[in-house]
Amino acid sequence: MNAPRSTRVPVDGWVVLDKPVGMTSTHAVSRLKRIYNAKKAGHAGTLDPLASGILPVAFGEATKTVPFVQDGEKSYQFTVKWGEETNTDDVEGEVVARSDARPTREQIEATLPRYVGAIMQTPPAFSAIKVNGERAYDIARDGEEVKLAARPIVVHALRLIAFEGERAVIEADCGKGTYVRALARDFGRDLGCLGHLIALRRTRVGPFMVPDATPLAALDDPAEAGRAMKPVEAGLIEVPCVTVDRNGAARLKRGQGLLLRGRDAPSQGWAWASCQGEPVAFGQVEEGELRPSRVFNLGR
Repeated sequence: MNAPRSTRVPVDGWVVLDKPVGMTSTHAVSRLKRIYNAKKAGHAGTLDPLASGILPVAFGEATKTVPFVQDGEKSYQFTVKWGEETNTDDVEGEVVARSDARPTREQIEATLPRYVGAIMQTPPAFSAIKVNGERAYDIARDGEEVKLAARPIVVHALRLIAFEGERAVIEADCGKGTYVRALARDFGRDLGCLGHLIALRRTRVGPFMVPDATPLAALDDPAEAGRAMKPVEAGLIEVPCVTVDRNGAARLKRGQGLLLRGRDAPSQGWAWASCQGEPVAFGQVEEGELRPSRVFNLGR
């Protein structure tokens, strides 16, 4: 017996979801696929259930642009509670150490600059990093000690937003691979008072920010769902764009390189091509020639 044919339809574009606390990123994508009855969708960067905020979801041809969004700068607002360290570095873990010390506002403000720039960070033991083929969190849950090597990350900025003695609210602008709960842990250790993450909200992923986001509940309204869908090229805003004619577009779609002309044409690095307002392809520019690595099949 043949399997029933899927009734899902091709959908191309981006929806910037304001993910609620308590939902996994995978579940959020599944909800959006049902709402839009879409064949294909994926997110541009996992957001833990504990966290809320920006979860960019790509549909159809937009999934080709996910790496550009995923590798973009990220911003977070998070709350650190002082006096306790947990085995997960956040509020969901077990308390493993306590301290009666509490930092002053001045001490926190003096500490934050030490974490700005290119630094080394040891990821949380309860993380998805693989150790000898196993996820670190699976090893940790079995009660075994997890030793993870410190990794290079880049933190662009840290700002103390609020301070109430027992807790502090901090904003961070950072690059790919940064564990915010590890920052909370390290702040606590550095300040001599211990600490862990109790709240986290992501406010930016690459080109997408809070004003671009739509709450999940709002997407149940078909009109709102339609307004929330952004074009495929929304994921390429931070990548240089070149405009090509139909002949140039045809070459790129055949996988052939195209010599770029004009004073403003990029001479190297990533770029994407547009023809009559429609994205055609993206790839690396080498010696003034755009060499396509992915081609879009939109048929608008």
